[in-house]
Amino acid sequence: MRTDYCGSINTRYLDKTITLYGWVHRRRDHGGVIFIDLRDREGIVQIVCDPDNAQAFAIAEKIRNEFVLEITGTVRHRPEGTVNPGIFTGEIEVLVSTIAILNASATPPFQMDDDNLSEAIRLEYRYLDLRRPAMQHNMRLRHKVGMAVRTFLDQQGFIDIETPILTKSTPEGARDYLVPSRVNSGHFFALPQSPQLFKQLLMVSGFDRYYQITRCFRDEDLRADRQPEFTQIDIETSFLAENEIMGLMENMICHLFATTIDVALPASFPRLSHIEAMSRYGSDKPDLRIPLEFTELTDLMREVPFQVFRDAAQKPDGRVAALCIPGGGELSRKEIDEYTQFVAIYGAKGLAYIKINELAKGLEGLQSPILKFLPDTVVQEILSRARAQDGDLIFFGADKAKVVNDALGALRVKIGHDRGLVEDTWKPLWVVDFPMFEWDEEENRWQALHHPFTSPREGHEDLLTTDPGQALSRAYDMVLNGVEIGGGSVRIHRQDVQAKVFQALNITDDEAKEKFGFLLDALQYGAPPHGGIAFGLDRIVAMMTGTDSIRDVIAFPKTQRAQCLLTHAPSNVEEKQLRELHIRLRKTEIANS
Repeated sequence: MRTDYCGSINTRYLDKTITLYGWVHRRRDHGGVIFIDLRDREGIVQIVCDPDNAQAFAIAEKIRNEFVLEITGTVRHRPEGTVNPGIFTGEIEVLVSTIAILNASATPPFQMDDDNLSEAIRLEYRYLDLRRPAMQHNMRLRHKVGMAVRTFLDQQGFIDIETPILTKSTPEGARDYLVPSRVNSGHFFALPQSPQLFKQLLMVSGFDRYYQITRCFRDEDLRADRQPEFTQIDIETSFLAENEIMGLMENMICHLFATTIDVALPASFPRLSHIEAMSRYGSDKPDLRIPLEFTELTDLMREVPFQVFRDAAQKPDGRVAALCIPGGGELSRKEIDEYTQFVAIYGAKGLAYIKINELAKGLEGLQSPILKFLPDTVVQEILSRARAQDGDLIFFGADKAKVVNDALGALRVKIGHDRGLVEDTWKPLWVVDFPMFEWDEEENRWQALHHPFTSPREGHEDLLTTDPGQALSRAYDMVLNGVEIGGGSVRIHRQDVQAKVFQALNITDDEAKEKFGFLLDALQYGAPPHGGIAFGLDRIVAMMTGTDSIRDVIAFPKTQRAQCLLTHAPSNVEEKQLRELHIRLRKTEIANS
């Protein structure tokens, strides 16, 4: 019977007999003495097989990497000069008395300490990839984060309640994953994009404080921080306003970081309105570690001869903004051209610039292909607003406000990283006062910026019917180092207000009844004021580990094409199964499968 884990053995165990189980990380034959690095989830310990123990030595000669072993032996000091200070067990070794091979292993496709593996190989052999120390660390940290969340919320009176996985399709956000019903021919369940409606119903039910660490599903285009199935820390509470909810969640995130990775976040997070975040950073999730901000120039450019700037400034939805890069004057033309190509990804048609060589020389101290199109007074005002210094460079964005914000916002982050301007710290904040709606040009109608159950700000209810584009919401996003880790809002708890929101979204009464009738009915029966938030567990753990991809903190993730390389899912199914589900595939779909 195991007495201890491999990675837990140190000098406290000297002269003790212990029994260990684990995998062979590496075997080394040093001219008569065989050394085995035995690994389990806690770490590695060095095992010594001496030829004086003939039976154990004979077994050790047969051992190869990733064999599963049972070892019994005595803990002793490592010989002088062989101590390994880089690991917890580095001062000791275990002299084998008995050894048993519990299972052999085929030669693995990679070494467990190889850090240069392709992701495809890692995902195909995920069960081996998860043996690697880095992945073991990630999974253990994920466990600790979940436990810290549960501990905190339990102490605050929250109740863990499960909500359905098979539910009704309400396609107002991303695409649903649909599940055909065998017993209800032609009907479908949907996998939940979030437990949003059910957690609101739980507030109507009087549970007051609910939470759940739950799986959610969205059939959407994937990126490094997206998966078709992901894990959400879902929270809802009654009778608290947004400031109280935000304060409680600040405490939870601070507790989380302090107890899992020993990081002290600020006791109170700064707050930025959505309009201020977009104005200063071009993003509703700004990375405050980067000390670069936009300079607003729209008002200055409405009458300039330079048509690109003038036209953008005169558009109702246009913007002209600048980004001043300290020391950016040293950028080569090649580097500037590369940044121009970069912003083109976001729809920018170009990237004008001014290099400030020597301010004391006036215009003669500046270098730019656009100076001849700008009045001297305008140039001086640009320099003044941007607080430019000798050696700086100013980039410009001029287009629709969305294009300018997206392009310069992404450029701000890229340059911040390229030029080493990112502070080595944690910078959380809240972004608040979001618009209720955003205009969808393709569908020619308003869309909910968050979701259609978000409450408007006090005094903005009338705008829902008179001027929806000006209505602000009681929504709030928590942002950490440029990543949105959580988003929530105070919900609509009155049926008349919910009806106005549906009207603004061009959802008819019949559509609302069909999609959300059960919620609308529930709001009639004494729904309390309530609000909540959902945090992306995968994103939080990924940030804590420093990985760029949430796939590194999910045990069995999908690829960017929503495929599982381990199980080869999704896959074809038998015709019998399709018939039972009342499904017939089109021939073109079969040919492409």
